[in-house]
Amino acid sequence: MSENVAPMPGMAVAPHRRMLDRESSALTYILPIKSVVSQAEGELTEYLRFLSSLAEVIVVDGSAPELFERHAFAWSGMVRHVVPAPDLATPMGKVGGVLTGMRLASHERLVIADDDVRYDAAGLERMSRELDDAHVVRPQNYFVPLPWHARWDTGRMLLNRLFGGDWPGTLGVRRSILRTTGGYDGRAMFENLELVRTVRAAGGVEAVPLDLFVMRRPSTTRHFWSQRVRQAYDEIARLPRLVAQLAVLPTAIIGVASFGWRALVLGVLAIVIAAELGRRRAHGTTVFPFSAALLAPAWIAERAVCSWLAVGARVFLGGVPYRGTILRHAATPMRVLRDRFAPQVPLEQHAPPRRSA
Repeated sequence: MSENVAPMPGMAVAPHRRMLDRESSALTYILPIKSVVSQAEGELTEYLRFLSSLAEVIVVDGSAPELFERHAFAWSGMVRHVVPAPDLATPMGKVGGVLTGMRLASHERLVIADDDVRYDAAGLERMSRELDDAHVVRPQNYFVPLPWHARWDTGRMLLNRLFGGDWPGTLGVRRSILRTTGGYDGRAMFENLELVRTVRAAGGVEAVPLDLFVMRRPSTTRHFWSQRVRQAYDEIARLPRLVAQLAVLPTAIIGVASFGWRALVLGVLAIVIAAELGRRRAHGTTVFPFSAALLAPAWIAERAVCSWLAVGARVFLGGVPYRGTILRHAATPMRVLRDRFAPQVPLEQHAPPRRSA
């Protein structure tokens, strides 16, 4: 099968149904959305039908009323379809949607996912097992299909797999620890980092299974370009990474000026090798194409430029433009969260059950 084509997750329901019989009742799948076009007629509806046979599904829909009604009609009987709770409204609407879903969830194990994420049955079963021993689980996304910009962005995934794992559009988390902390800060643009840091600051355990692969549908090319500076801005929450990315451009200029274009060629080769090492970690070659490793230098060059633009936005605009407003807060530093939660939340209050022998 071509690397750009994969079967719909729903096609695998019957072969995997038996696998999830014991575990599926322990999962609640939370999908926060805010659509500008109807998703009732698209692939998402088939995916929700698939999910509803395996887990409790809560769609928290912040779309305009006319779109909400179309979604409600299409998804009736499959999922629990609700509006975000007014008292949980946040600047980053996704966080309010997640916390609304958490409030309504029937189960301890939660799967939080963007609307472009596509689990299969085996992935849900693996997530449930990972949450036996961790409070928050960060799987690894891969794109299907692979237009040029998704292949380009996969270069980022491969490099991140060398340094603690990539940040996907989905997480698994235990409801009890989020209830104990009162949720997480809805001002943070890097929402998943904020959630994970909050859990860890409260004494929770994070798991990053590099071989838990979850499919993701790529964005449009237009949306891809619109996210470049905003995603670079997220690194303000991780200053060592931001400094390293800011250093790429001047280092490249100095290297070429001092040693000629050979220095640039060697740098590109080193990035490709690093990306290929990331691709080969934990069976990554099963989902990531070699061509993505070749494009990793292009992603590094993009981030090198966009990091300076992000810093400029912080200095001159006070933050980064987002949906008609300016957002400043990338994510809360760990030291602040530890001061806030660690003295109040003993780990034993929300320790996950261990697997039986």
